[in-house]
Order: sequence, then structure tokens, then C-alpha cells
Amino acid sequence: QVQVVESGGGSARLGGSLRLSCVASGSTNIMVMDMAWYRLTPGKQRELVASITGGGITKYGEFAKGRFTISRVNETVDLQMNNLRPEDAAVYKCNAKGVDRHRFTVNDYWGQGTQVTVSS
Repeated sequence: QVQVVESGGGSARLGGSLRLSCVASGSTNIMVMDMAWYRLTPGKQRELVASITGGGITKYGEFAKGRFTISRVNETVDLQMNNLRPEDAAVYKCNAKGVDRHRFTVNDYWGQGTQVTVSS
């Protein structure tokens, strides 16, 4: 199993910044591959915020381009969010894809989520 723990959520003012962090840890039998941040907003589908491969290739949701930056060191992924808008308020959840070294199966591991609020 892989444990995924997020930190860094909270409240920011309109136009402000927040930095989220996520650590994936656990079994040495599982190799963590891609990691990503998603967000959940009531009434909307889950959105990809940003993802990053083990090799550092990144992908961003359209709303995140130019404002958010994802970075990674080993199994720690940070999400720097700048110029926050009211619509960025959501529960942000970290995802890690892990490959079982022996069974060659891929599973998704999720954190509990961290709340982000944006006030004007």
C-alpha cells in the first residue's frame, strides 16, 4: 500500500498564493509513477489540476496554465498556486499511481484532500 498525505491548504485572498504539498510513501514493493493534483467542487466533475511524471513531464488543466506550477522531488509533489480566483476554491486531492513490482498491476492511491478557500 501507498499512503498519500497532503498539506498546505487553507485560505487565501483573491490574487494571493498558496502552496500545497503531497507525500507518497509506503511499501517498497510499489513504485510510484505519475503523481497529480485534482480538485473537487460541489456540482462539478473532478478536474485535473496538474500532473507530473517521474521524469518531470508536466500537464496542466487549462485553468491552471500560467498560474499554477507543479514540481516534484522523488515522491513529494508540490503545487504552487498563484493569482488565486474564487473559482479555485475546492478540495484538492493528491493522486499517486503505483506499480506493483511483482504483480505488474497499477493502482491509484489518493490522499484525504485539503480544502482551499479564496476570499475577496
